[in-house]
Amino acid sequence: MSQSLMRLNFLLLLLLSCVSPSSFYTFKKPVVGLVACGPQQIQAFSQFKNEFDTHACNHTDSLNGVWCDNSTGAVTKIRLRGCLSGTLKSNSSLYQFHQLRYLSLSHNYFIPSSLPSEFGMLNKLEVFFLFSNGFLGQVPSSFSNLSMLSALDISDNQLTGSLSFVRNLPKLTYLRVSHNHFSGTLNSNSSLFELHHLTYLDLSFNNFTASSLPYEFGNLNKLEFLYVSSNSFFGQVPPTISNLSQLTDLYLSSNDLTGSLPVVQNLTKLSHLELRNNHFFGTIPSSLFTMPFLSYINLGLNNLNGSIKVSNSSSSSRTESLYIGENHFEGKILEAISKLINLKELELSYLKTSYPIDLSLFSSLKSLLLLDLSGVWISQASLSLDSYIPSTLEALCLKECNISDFPYILKTLQNLEYISLTNNAITGKIPEWLWSLPHLSSVFIGKNCLTGFEGSSEVLVNSSVQILDLGINFIEGTLPHLPLSINFFSASRNSFRGDIPLSVCNRSSLDVLELSYNKFTGPIPLCMSNFLVLRLRKNNLEGSIPDKCDANAPLQLLDVGYNRLTGKLPRSLLNCSALQLLSVEHNRIKDTFPFSLKALPRLQVLILRSNKFYGPISPPNNGSLGFHELRILEIAGNKFTGSLPSDFFVNWKASSLTMNEDLGLYTEYSKVVYRNYIVSFRQLIDLQYKGLSMEDEIVFASYATIDFSGNRFEGEIPESVGLLKALIALNLSNNAFTGHIPISLANLKQLESLDLSSNELSGTIPNGLGTLSFLTYMNFSHNKLSGEIPQGTQITGQPKSSFEGNAGLCGSPLDESCFGTNAPPTHQPKEEEEDEEEEQVLNWKGVAIGYGLGVLLGLAIAQIIALYKPEWLIFLMKCGHR
Repeated sequence: MSQSLMRLNFLLLLLLSCVSPSSFYTFKKPVVGLVACGPQQIQAFSQFKNEFDTHACNHTDSLNGVWCDNSTGAVTKIRLRGCLSGTLKSNSSLYQFHQLRYLSLSHNYFIPSSLPSEFGMLNKLEVFFLFSNGFLGQVPSSFSNLSMLSALDISDNQLTGSLSFVRNLPKLTYLRVSHNHFSGTLNSNSSLFELHHLTYLDLSFNNFTASSLPYEFGNLNKLEFLYVSSNSFFGQVPPTISNLSQLTDLYLSSNDLTGSLPVVQNLTKLSHLELRNNHFFGTIPSSLFTMPFLSYINLGLNNLNGSIKVSNSSSSSRTESLYIGENHFEGKILEAISKLINLKELELSYLKTSYPIDLSLFSSLKSLLLLDLSGVWISQASLSLDSYIPSTLEALCLKECNISDFPYILKTLQNLEYISLTNNAITGKIPEWLWSLPHLSSVFIGKNCLTGFEGSSEVLVNSSVQILDLGINFIEGTLPHLPLSINFFSASRNSFRGDIPLSVCNRSSLDVLELSYNKFTGPIPLCMSNFLVLRLRKNNLEGSIPDKCDANAPLQLLDVGYNRLTGKLPRSLLNCSALQLLSVEHNRIKDTFPFSLKALPRLQVLILRSNKFYGPISPPNNGSLGFHELRILEIAGNKFTGSLPSDFFVNWKASSLTMNEDLGLYTEYSKVVYRNYIVSFRQLIDLQYKGLSMEDEIVFASYATIDFSGNRFEGEIPESVGLLKALIALNLSNNAFTGHIPISLANLKQLESLDLSSNELSGTIPNGLGTLSFLTYMNFSHNKLSGEIPQGTQITGQPKSSFEGNAGLCGSPLDESCFGTNAPPTHQPKEEEEDEEEEQVLNWKGVAIGYGLGVLLGLAIAQIIALYKPEWLIFLMKCGHR
């Protein structure tokens, strides 16, 4: 594995990112006899391409996407990656190429569907790549017809079922099925262990039923690469692993494996050993450091303890990357590690030691490039300019080390590219010399007690920094001019004031600008649409949102909530075709509902809460709202009027996406890539949840919510709301809705919060609501409801206040008993009415029904309560009040 890939692995660990192991398969016997195709074959290939939108295909793809056999003229190889958009149909002309030996259709944009069984017709295939296409369901049994296959890659889809499809594929040497939902138990009868020619096997990131690793893995004695990370395997690693004498890469991380570290000394060709995040215990055998080719060792997040015994002879060890953080070692561990003089990457994060670490202990590691000591007790004296640390360092992570003074030792690291000092207690100003480090690219110094910058407002301009995070400090004054090379800049939760500098519009590489929770005044920059992400919430900005969104602008997220903005929503937002999230909440915008935004093909979050919007939200044709991709619609606290038609919520297909179909928004703008380093950032929004206004922020995740509260809506609540299967929060309170509570609400199995209070609703509370197991908050107060309150675990746990203000309601938790009164019984619709309504629901067209996403929000709320607020308390305690 290359040095650059090893550096990627290190930075992923630094940032707690999770990426599967990656390798490249090289075919030793090339496909021969391929020349330019004749006119008929080109025509047939063009017919196949015409089945899709191919605008993303570049010129090279168009010319080199097909090869034909020299003697027969038949198409034998097709390679079209990342440029086909549409549906791969069962009657596609692709299946007419019966002489195909090589087919690669990976990284395309196929509409999610099952794998066509017609692939089984291509029984001459030797190489078949379909990774990263979004295919669903089980692999068809017809794949067993592909008996000539030597390489199969169907990773990074959403495939389910077992691996039975590999039966009758005896020639497989390369099999990659990672990042899917394959399940079942890998037992001795699995056809997988009949593939005796396998040299590469990747089963990682699946859902295989909890079981021990089968002994039969030892039968695959030609394996060179074995990846089974992130499944549910438990128990001890079988000793038969030592039979895999050709193994170079062994990845068993993120399972529930236990026992002592597996015996790998017989695996003399082993180069990469990944055992992270299991339950291994005991000591690290010194023999690991004398293996002839072992260069990468990751044993972090286990229960290892004791001393590491490294002999003087280990100075010739091949070990270049060592990750052993979050274990509980004893003894002089660092003195032992200092003998591994060939180390290039060392991760000791959250290591428990009884004494502070002196950085000079690493002085013998003359080749060290990457060092992570996050959460480790570090000697403050060793951070001074007089201390020594290898000058070769390119990446240094010292977050959560309780550092109080800016570490001047960094001044000696002229090769430094990445530094993280996040979540310490560093006070004072950021020294001017930091920005003169010639190669510095990524700087993370958020969550400290910094108050400003040394030097003038131009101090950052000539810096090489591309990623700069200053969030959650006490920095005051005006914002300095940003580096010319800046790509990502975050200064949220500081005390910057004044106008946002016009110079931000001259930074052509700036993709993410995060200035939320400051004291900025003045207008929004006119170059608003030039960014991918612009977050300016909770400042004192004035004026209107610039009507300057150019055609094909890259803007994906615009959050200007909690300011003093006026005017109307700019009509030019229609040009921002990439826009996925728009939040203008808590401003003074006066406008009608923006129906035109339904033309934005990717808009998934629309938050207009607490402005001066007015008028109806029913479209002119009085039908479905038409925002097909919306997951979150929050328009509370405005002056919207009118009624909602019965089919208002039809065709909201995004509300039924499964948990694994997360918003593309997160993956597209939350990763900033610098060279081989991937840096992940959380993007946050506010949410009205469980009757509370969440002042803190929550992680933007894939859930669906609707908040229409505090408006002037009337008429009945549409039954079509029951189609939104992924809905976790519904707030229709403080309106003038009439009629019955929709029975269809019982279909919302993921619903966690329901607020229908302060309306004119009549009738009874449907019994079905008592069966919603996630429904922990509900409020029916101040309506005209009657009858007995349905009993059930979720309902009986609600307070009286959730039902008060309904003169006709009786039963627990209210004091009014239904026994001996004239209160009507809980209304149960006639069977014929139920059948008729059910038929009507089933006949609505364009409804996407899926699984709910409520669990993620529950975890997010738990994170707020358990982590976020205590974090602020710790922050204030360590820095003192302003």
